[in-house]
Amino acid sequence: MARVRDIEIDEVPAELQPVYRRYAESYGPFLNQVKVFAHRAPALRHVMGMLLELADEAVLPKRYLEIALVAVSRANECTYCVAHHAPRLVGQGLDPASVAAVLEPEVPGFDEVDTLVRDYAVAVTEDARRMPAAMVERLKAHFSEEQVVELTLRATLCGFFNRFNEALGIEMEDGVVEEMLAAGVRIEDLPHPETLAAAGD
Repeated sequence: MARVRDIEIDEVPAELQPVYRRYAESYGPFLNQVKVFAHRAPALRHVMGMLLELADEAVLPKRYLEIALVAVSRANECTYCVAHHAPRLVGQGLDPASVAAVLEPEVPGFDEVDTLVRDYAVAVTEDARRMPAAMVERLKAHFSEEQVVELTLRATLCGFFNRFNEALGIEMEDGVVEEMLAAGVRIEDLPHPETLAAAGD
C-alpha cells in the first residue's frame, strides 16, 4: 500500500475512467500509480491525459525516450521507474547489461546520439541551471526543436514522477518484476535492490 489510500476506478468521474484504465493498462502497468494520482481529478485529467496524448503522437523515437527515462530514474534512484522502464529499453535493442550501465561514461551499444540524449537527460536532472548551450545545439543537429522540447519535458516530468513515487511509497504492481526479469534485467542492477529482493525469490 502507498502512504495514501487507493482510489479505485469506480470512484473517479465517468469521463476520466478511460484515462485511468488506459494509463493503468495499455500505457504501462501503472495501476498503483494511477490509484494515487486519482485522488486529484485534475492530475488524472491533465498529467495522465497528457502522457497518453504524447504517446499517441510519438514525436520522439521510443529508443531516445526510454534512454532518457531510465537515465533520469537511475540518477534519482527511483526503483519503481527503473523497474518499469528498463525492460522497455531492452525492447529497443539494448543489452540488459548496457541498460544497467546507462550512467557509465561508456555504454556498450550506445552510439553518439544515444550518449547525447543520456547526457542531456542527466544534465536536466542534476544541474539544469548550468545547461551547456553547446549541448542543446548538438541536440538540435539531430532533433527538431519540437523533439528537443519533448525530450526536455519528458526528462523533467520523469524527475517529478520519481519524487512523487518515492514520497508516497508507491509499490510495484504485480507482474512488473517478473516482466523485468524476463527481459534480462537483474534485481541487483536496480537502485535499492533490497526493496525487491523478496519479489524475485
